Parts: sequence; C-alpha cells; structure tokens
Amino acid sequence: MRVKIGGKKEQMRTVSFDATRNEVVLIEQRLLPHTFKLVKTRNFKETAVAITEMIVRGAGAIGATAAYGLAQGAVAFKGRDLGKFQKHLDQVFATLKNSRPTAVDPVNAMIQVRKELNTGETVEEQKSLAVAAAEEFANEDVEHCRQIGEHGIGLIKKGMRILTHCNAGWLAFVDIGSATAPLYAAHRKGVRFHVFCDETRPRCQGASLTAWELAQEGISHQVIADNAAGHLMQRGEIDMVIVGSDRTLGRTGEVANKIGTYTKAVLAGRHGIPFYVAIPISTIDWEMGSGFEIPIEERAESEVLGAWGVDSKGKRAYLRMANPSSGARNPGFDVTPPDLITGIITPSGIFRPKDLWKKRKELGGS
Repeated sequence: MRVKIGGKKEQMRTVSFDATRNEVVLIEQRLLPHTFKLVKTRNFKETAVAITEMIVRGAGAIGATAAYGLAQGAVAFKGRDLGKFQKHLDQVFATLKNSRPTAVDPVNAMIQVRKELNTGETVEEQKSLAVAAAEEFANEDVEHCRQIGEHGIGLIKKGMRILTHCNAGWLAFVDIGSATAPLYAAHRKGVRFHVFCDETRPRCQGASLTAWELAQEGISHQVIADNAAGHLMQRGEIDMVIVGSDRTLGRTGEVANKIGTYTKAVLAGRHGIPFYVAIPISTIDWEMGSGFEIPIEERAESEVLGAWGVDSKGKRAYLRMANPSSGARNPGFDVTPPDLITGIITPSGIFRPKDLWKKRKELGGS
C-alpha cells in the first residue's frame, strides 16, 4: 500500500526481507498511528519475539514473518552437514511456531518453505531455496488478498455502513489485507460507503490500525466503542460486518479471530445482518476437527488493566486504568460457529462455511 511518510506517499509492505544482511524488516505496529518506524530483526529468535510482542501481528503478516524467520535461521547455519542442518531447522521451526499459538498461518507458511528447501541436495542449495520460498509465500499472500478483493467487491454497495473488528487490513498481511480488500477495491472503483471500526479492546487494533489505514486511503469511517455495535445494529445503522480470521477450520467452518468477533456474529445474527469472514488460503486448517481444539492464547493481564498511548510530548506511555488490586483474564481470541457466518471470502470465491471441505481441492487442501 502507499503510505504517507513525511508528507510523501511511499509504496510499502508490512513485512520484507533484507537478504544482504539476513534481516527481517517489519513495520513497528505498536507505535502506530502516532509514529511510523521500521524494525529489523537480526536472527530468528528476535523474529519470534517480534511476533510474540506484536511488533508485527495479523494472520498473513506473521505467516510471512515466520517464513522469512525460517529462511533467516537457515541462512545463519554454519556447516555442511545436512542432518545437523535439519535439526537446526527443527529448533527454528518450533521457536517461531510457539510465538503465537492460535494463528495457523505461521505453521502453514513454514511447512511450505521446508517442503521447497528439502528439494535441495546440499545445505547451500537448501538455504537459497528457503529464501526463495519465503519470498514466494509473501508474494502469494499479496495475490490472495488481491483475489479476495475481486471476489468481495460485489458485496460493497453505495451508501453501505460496514462494521469491522480488529485489523485485517494491509498491516495484518504483507499488503492489501483480507477484510479490507473488498473495501479498498470498491473505493477505487468509486463506490462510497462508511466504515465503523470497532476499537477492539484491549489492544485497540481497530482504533489505532484499521482507522489509520482507512484514513490513509481516504475512506469515510468512525471509531466506535466495542459495546456500541449492538446499539447501532438495533437502530438499523449497520448493513454488513466483515472480519478476518487467524485460523479457519476447513472441516467445520469454525472461525477463530480476535476476541469479540463471536459477540459481533451473535449480534449480527440477532438483527439479520450479513456477517462475512475474509481469509487467504494459509489461514485454513484442514486437520483440526473442532473449534474447541484451537489453542486460545492468554495474554498479559496488563493489556486489560491499562492501555498504551502517547502523552503530550509524543512519548509512548502505559497508563493503568483498573483498580490497583484487581487482576484480569485476557483471552486473545474466540471461535465463531459456522451457522453465524453468512459467507467466507477466499481467493477462490465466496463459500458457505460448511462448504469449505467440499471445495478443499480448490482451496489447496489435500
């Protein structure tokens, strides 16, 4: 996407790789929307920390970051012994896999990279193949999002009022985004609509990231408190909901996404409002059989008990808001059942959740 930096528009990807320095280059999302900064991770362990600490976040973005991180770890290996090289890659894989357990994109991305690199006959060949495969995954992520936009553009009608939750925009992917792809495609075709961005407590990705993206694109929008969505639906002020996903089960059509997504789906169902989920192929889990098996990340209490922001001097600061002696629960994701989902927008078309399994060959499943 084109980002305004220092008064100039620049073409930018959320995640990229500096092969000459063996560094992964990331947009520091925790500083947005107040400060735009690039961060470079120097080894696979730093890359894993960047995912865990949400310097980079979002299904496709952490998938590409993990792919680059695996390649980064491969390139850093010293020696020519293929057996030791594979053991080293096992460690790199496990470290990156465990950085954000709910999302499946990092695992799918790294499996794709390892499949390609294993065709090499020497360690040096496998290193080169790893870098090429990681780059291919990143490019594929962009293409999948573009195709999501093509299939979803017809859903966006003139004058619509659309609700989003969390951020499934270009910051959550290498470029374009999933839930935002139909919005950007329609906007560029001249369709005018309005977006309500759920603030998405406790990390407020809707208020800080989605709103920032929409402002960059010149799309009409407003930030709303998470608990305001039901009121607006009841008053007939929301026409459609579009969200992303961190793991969608191909066997059942269940969708894991940022905490609060299930609540919005229930509200949309109660008021007869279409509820869509937009995903690339890498977000589909073809193995897991139940949403209750999805590992739900429990994050730090501090995210709920306070908030990060920028003070009057422009310095990032944390402010405690809750009662000093209280603790908190902080599940990062919830699971939405298929009967609450109108359709899943994929690079291959829009499908009913329970049709994913029937269409698995089209969607890359075995």
